Amino acid sequence: MKQRFYLFLFLALLTTQVPAQNIYNNPNSNHGNKFEQLGGILPTPNEYRTASGAPGPKYWQQRVDYDIKCELDEKNLKLNGSETVTYFNNSPDELVYLWLQLDENQHSSVNNANYQTSNPMNRQLSPQAIDRSDEARKDNGYGFNILKITDMTGKQLKYTINKTMMRVELPAVLKPGQRFVFKLDWNYKMADRMSRGGRGGYEFFPEDGNHVFTMTQWYPRLCVYSDFQGWQNHQFTGRGEFALTFGNFKVQMTVPADHVILSTGECQNYPAVLSPAQLARWNKARNATEPLEVVTLEDAKAAEKQKSDKKKTWIFKADNVRDFAWGSSRKFIWDAMSTKIEGKKIMCMSGYPKEAYGLYRKFSTKAVEHTIKTYSKFTIPYPYPVAQSIEASNGMEYPMICFNFGRTEKDGTYSEGTKNGMIGVIIHEVGHNFFPMIINSDERQWSWMDEGLNTFVEYLAEELWDNKFPSRRGPAAYITDYMKLPKDQLEPIMTNSENIVQFGPNAYSKPATGLNILRETIMGRELFDYAFREYARRWAFKHPEPADFFRTLEDASGEDLDWFWRGWFFSTEACDISLDTVKYAKADLSAEPASREEMTVKRSADKPLVPTFDDLSKIRNREDKNIKFQTDADTTLRDFYWRYARGLEPYDTSKISVTIPGSRQEALTEDEKQQYGNRHMYELTFSNKGGLVMPIIVEWTYKDGSKETDRIPAQVWRLNENKVIKTFIKDKEVTSIKLDPMRETADINESNNSWNTMPEPSRFTIFKQNMGGGRRNPGGQSGNPMQRAQDKKGF
Repeated sequence: MKQRFYLFLFLALLTTQVPAQNIYNNPNSNHGNKFEQLGGILPTPNEYRTASGAPGPKYWQQRVDYDIKCELDEKNLKLNGSETVTYFNNSPDELVYLWLQLDENQHSSVNNANYQTSNPMNRQLSPQAIDRSDEARKDNGYGFNILKITDMTGKQLKYTINKTMMRVELPAVLKPGQRFVFKLDWNYKMADRMSRGGRGGYEFFPEDGNHVFTMTQWYPRLCVYSDFQGWQNHQFTGRGEFALTFGNFKVQMTVPADHVILSTGECQNYPAVLSPAQLARWNKARNATEPLEVVTLEDAKAAEKQKSDKKKTWIFKADNVRDFAWGSSRKFIWDAMSTKIEGKKIMCMSGYPKEAYGLYRKFSTKAVEHTIKTYSKFTIPYPYPVAQSIEASNGMEYPMICFNFGRTEKDGTYSEGTKNGMIGVIIHEVGHNFFPMIINSDERQWSWMDEGLNTFVEYLAEELWDNKFPSRRGPAAYITDYMKLPKDQLEPIMTNSENIVQFGPNAYSKPATGLNILRETIMGRELFDYAFREYARRWAFKHPEPADFFRTLEDASGEDLDWFWRGWFFSTEACDISLDTVKYAKADLSAEPASREEMTVKRSADKPLVPTFDDLSKIRNREDKNIKFQTDADTTLRDFYWRYARGLEPYDTSKISVTIPGSRQEALTEDEKQQYGNRHMYELTFSNKGGLVMPIIVEWTYKDGSKETDRIPAQVWRLNENKVIKTFIKDKEVTSIKLDPMRETADINESNNSWNTMPEPSRFTIFKQNMGGGRRNPGGQSGNPMQRAQDKKGF
């Protein structure tokens, strides 16, 4: 008979116990369902969106094409426009009306969304605040003026304006597969965005009497009609951004002749709007590998002084984009260079006034190139022909174009903070080309799906720009001040954009930090990067929802992350893992081995189990002549218990003999004493004081000064979400223990993460045991807490 040897470690432990804090409503519960599947929290998969997180076989989305002509009236600060809209109904539904967004109504005193908030009395009011209060009681003249809406025959269409939304009633039902073409004429008074806020409008430069115009949300735009929501026609309050439909654009902008336009898409008529020298520089820039000024600083300075009264019309086209924006000014300096991504040429460009020249000329276009290359690595190759950054003293994104800040002092100098802030905002806003311009999530509902995901990849791009770049949104340690706020100041990431109190941390920082924790601590870079790219690939030029993101990351990685989504995205719990107790034991090699002789004992036979009643199934089966039971078909299966159940044999109450094998402990050999005698055993007790389950990361500092880190996955909490006890066996004596030494789990309380005074060791003994033919514990290694028996192989 083969002998099986075991090492027994007998403990007498000295320590002070610190009870774990119970964080659940039920003080007797140690299980709060943190590891249960999200289940019904996520929408049911269907033919449009699958359980894997991919678009389904019947996925569909609408399309809308625009042909727009507009004129910028700089003297009167007014924009006049007309557009022809072609709407494609790719849905399986019949439509009787269309919804359009009138975002400029944000500035209207009569047609804004009117989402009010509390405003306690402020004893220090500015004249502007008083004027704004007075203005709210009358029509301030801002917002869209809809002049007419007609079909292609010129027939007027009925429409209704509800604040920032407009419903256009169709003359006939728009059936699946059909398209509808209609025309709109409109105008609006442009807003001074420096005083009134908002994303679009103008900035006035009193020093030279010129404007920079940022034309955003500037035309009536179709709302999204989707499989998961129908019409997304929630009002635009100025916070929750946009949900938009992909399509093709042709836009003609008539502006003062000395203006330079930078826009979504590609210009179709540069020879008609650029001077011969500028056109020559543009053609050279198309193959340049360093930024080259197309419109120079000297050009811009001269234009500022002349102020032409003539007009020019610029024509741009853009295909498969969800929106269209442009900037126009005679102050613009314009530089450009080309780059390649997977063999495709892309023009990287910047436009900026002279006030930003010292920063933008050196950094902006190269930051644009770095961004699209880095994002292409982590998502999909950048698909558009242009990417550009415009300095406009703000930060906002649109397809192929974004508006950022970054001006020098008047003498041309700048601080490091201004430079890094400018580079960071350029990376962020250019990065929005991917989230949400291509991976086209619903910003109005879920800000985190574009801001959070984009901020995460921004962090990766900043880290690859400069290893010393002062990124603040991504590292776990920087989110802890937010996570430790009182619960009434927090809301889950999965909160509608309009209802978020702490918008920056909730929509930007916390999602980005969570993804970085997944990448660096929970999943690892290889698994995470593959799954994240798969999400981008699946949902490029489509409309993803949160469940599509969650499911794809799990589907592509093979990791069950429902516990993480539940804790980080659906709750406001924080990570606070406390190291409560440390027990320490050393081997005692002087103890004598013990043994137990084989013995025989008497016990009663098991009483047979007999059903207490015949249930309905048993009765019907017995009465069914077509059913033959296996014990009737094969009578060899009948035994004492079968006969007893039918009253054919009585229960025998006499004793039966049972043999218990003996056991014998043997002393270790000298070689085995050398191998195992110097081991150190540590039992650590952890409590979950914050509620959020996270991996436990333990750093050991040894007596010789060396360090070692053990990483315990978060699933260690699955059976007891309040408390974990883990035993570790080490080759060297430990002098101190620290949890999460690299601050990677967003632990909000580091004061309970260390143990710097080790207790005096208790003793354990080590013996080999001959169990005869005895059965070994099928679990292999004994578990935790620190056991009195440890398998030799466990060392």
